[in-house]
This record gives sequence, C-alpha cells and structure tokens, in this order.
Amino acid sequence: MVKKIFTFRGKTIEELSAMSVEDFAELCTSMPKRSLKKGIDKHLMKKVARAKGNVKAKPIRTHKRDFVVIPEMVGVTFAIHRGNTFERVDVTEKMLGHYIGEFVFTRKRLSHGKAGIGATKSSTAITAR
Repeated sequence: MVKKIFTFRGKTIEELSAMSVEDFAELCTSMPKRSLKKGIDKHLMKKVARAKGNVKAKPIRTHKRDFVVIPEMVGVTFAIHRGNTFERVDVTEKMLGHYIGEFVFTRKRLSHGKAGIGATKSSTAITAR
C-alpha cells in the first residue's frame, strides 16, 4: 500500500518550505493572498522559529486569528484565543492557506434541553410535582 504524499496546488511540503512568502501567496486564494502581500508579523514568526526547533516547546499563545498558515508553521502548536479561553491547535499541512482563527470556534455549540411544563400543548396534561 502506497502512502499518499501531501500536495498543495501541486507542490510538496518540501517545495513549499523552500519558497518565499510572496511565492506562497501566489498559490493561495484571494483573501489570504492579499493578507500575505501586506506582510507577516515578524514577532510571531520569531516565536514560530523558536518553537520549530524545540520539541518540548509550549504552545504559542496568540490573539491573532487573522494570521494565514504558511509552510514554516507546520508542526507548531498554537493556543488561539476564542474570546474567553485559549484553544490548542496543532498546525498540519491541510491548514495551509487558511486563517488560524478558522480552526477555533468563538461561540459555544447550542444544545437544547427538554421542554419544561407549559412549553408545549401536550405538556399541560402533565401534573407538576
């Protein structure tokens, strides 16, 4: 059985890592392309470079949800702010070209409970205890 090799727009992860950010931007869709052409945050990229070499590094805590995932970030763990807490996200190859905020939801999932007495017409027949 042959393991499938990951490609992003026909390029392997090694080819993508050798590219500059401007060349990678040309492979992205329009919104991330515009964000990358404006420039990337140097401070966050220094943290990524330090975490990339260190296996036991803590997750990089960030509030920047509008940061585009680039090939240098693959394999790094981020703690992305979701409004009240930080959620851990391990960056993989499939996340390339997306914003890191897309992988952490800012709203809780709504789960409805059982209907109370008086909530439905049939529940009026139930006696309250």
